[in-house]
Amino acid sequence: MPNYIRSRAPGGSFFFTVNLAERSSSLLTDHIEGLRRAYRATVRPAPIRCDAMVVLPDHLHAVWTLPEGDSAYSERWRKIKHRFTRMVAAEVGRPAHPTLSQSKRAKREQGIWQRRFWEHTIRDEADFRAHVAYCWGNPVKHGLVERPADWPFSSIHRDIRAGRVDPEWVALEMEGDFGERCP
Repeated sequence: MPNYIRSRAPGGSFFFTVNLAERSSSLLTDHIEGLRRAYRATVRPAPIRCDAMVVLPDHLHAVWTLPEGDSAYSERWRKIKHRFTRMVAAEVGRPAHPTLSQSKRAKREQGIWQRRFWEHTIRDEADFRAHVAYCWGNPVKHGLVERPADWPFSSIHRDIRAGRVDPEWVALEMEGDFGERCP
């Protein structure tokens, strides 16, 4: 069994990719309000600064900065995933996936999410800007919209309203590993 070692940089900034188990699903955008509620319920008692976030039908990306001395992002993602799963099950009565492994059944998982998530510790300002841009440009990369501002489930709208980014901002082609399978 692999031994996953997560970065522990208290107060650091991190980029995340979190995927649904079924990569052809649209569960995240179909139930965006449930995801928003799960997110708010999680970060209310354990605040973070969300520097960027984009929700696509089957995965999401985020850049978070944790409070000084705090490195518990894994616990936050665990709670978001758990709360969202419970909300979806309550809304649509979604049963556990019939082909769940014995291991997932033993842990009472529903089979909605991939177990793990991609995490990258932000190294410097250029790395930070690149990962924020990746979040905003991801719907264009996946062919969902022509311009980042056209995608409704993105923090780019917050930053446009605040005057931090031009409404006509266009993502440049990005190279690097962002925790996504290449098409």
